[in-house]
Amino acid sequence: MVKKVGEHVTLDIIGTKKEYEPSFFEALVHKIADKAKVTVLNIAKYKFEPQGFTLVALLAESHISFHTYPEKGIISFDFYTCGTIAPSVALDVIKKEIEHKRIIKKEINRDTISFYYDNTSTKGLQKNYLVKEVLEDFKSKVGQHIEILELVEYGKSLFIDGDLQVAESDEHLYSGTFVNSAMKLNKSKDRAAIIGGGDGGVARECIAKGFGFIDWYELDPEVVEACKKHIGSIGKNATEKNSVKCVWGDAFESIKKVEDDSYDKIFIDLNDDQFCIDLAAKNMNSLVRILKPDGVITAQVGSQDKRPKQVENWKRVFNKNFGNATLDRVYIPSFDSSWNFYSSVNH
Repeated sequence: MVKKVGEHVTLDIIGTKKEYEPSFFEALVHKIADKAKVTVLNIAKYKFEPQGFTLVALLAESHISFHTYPEKGIISFDFYTCGTIAPSVALDVIKKEIEHKRIIKKEINRDTISFYYDNTSTKGLQKNYLVKEVLEDFKSKVGQHIEILELVEYGKSLFIDGDLQVAESDEHLYSGTFVNSAMKLNKSKDRAAIIGGGDGGVARECIAKGFGFIDWYELDPEVVEACKKHIGSIGKNATEKNSVKCVWGDAFESIKKVEDDSYDKIFIDLNDDQFCIDLAAKNMNSLVRILKPDGVITAQVGSQDKRPKQVENWKRVFNKNFGNATLDRVYIPSFDSSWNFYSSVNH
């Protein structure tokens, strides 16, 4: 449950040309307090030499402050109130009383919702996920930072090393498109290999499609356990199915022991970075070896919208090793972009 404790507004008043006297700011505090219907308990102020001034007003409902920077032509103001009082009313008063070019207003809801930075943001477009609850936050034995967060809009979600991996609200779009991308190129479903995919969504889709056997290669069992505990609706206990064999550890070391032509489908569900592309490329001979003739290999390759170079690099790997690459994409709301999957047939 979200609990609100107050509201906070900051104003940066840009392009001020005159240095106001301390008495002006004190009078302004009382004007704002009257309009906001808050009680001024005490005012502390200090004038710097040769210029600049600071004032903090203690309110029964919290505080108001002014800080001036005459050398920059800026006056900074902040107003925090508890309860239901709206501090934004101060803007109308300040607009009338202080000469300026523009005012930068920022509002902060003081509540139990936190912000989680979306690391695919750009300098010009900063984005955050709104977090209701932190369910898990730990570093696994293999060195991954694992977080399960309950997001306001997308439900319980898995983050690894600061990157959103899956959200329960729209995971079906990701895993469904992933598996269907391979199935439309070849309907065979005797045996599948999944490399990565710790949330269990791809395994669930393979089970639903009726694969006879599924070998699930996962580096980090703690990811699987955390997802099973908090977002079990995604994997639906895939690790406990008779058709699923979990192989823990380095997948590319493990597949060295697999017989030739073992799999109808291979699904590569690794992290979105160049390291994983290079890792897959380095081990592509092994993947080709264990894939049946006319079998299909599919990889999630990230977002063409956010990381086009990464998608292009995956395409080069597939074309180099198979001579063909089919692109599928689906829009995933929690990722705020279309997501891409490359598939190739082992001719």
